Amino acid sequence: MGILSWIVMGLIVGVLAKFIMPGKDPGGFVITVALGIGGAFVGGYIGSALGIGAVSGFNPASIFVATLGAVLLLVVYRAIRRN
Repeated sequence: MGILSWIVMGLIVGVLAKFIMPGKDPGGFVITVALGIGGAFVGGYIGSALGIGAVSGFNPASIFVATLGAVLLLVVYRAIRRN
């Protein structure tokens, strides 16, 4: 996937992660996209390591794996910001 595809995927995944875990987080749109892109990387890495699958394009399985990664990053981000 190209850089523009990662940004679009990050936006979609970031919004999905915020929908799953609503709350007031600083940073707004930029942090949401960054968490989505980071979540795609983290989800793809963990999914590949566990044999579940990787983020390989715009398909439901990739979006699911990337969203799980973004939710994980959102949990970590909130834990760090809380302290």
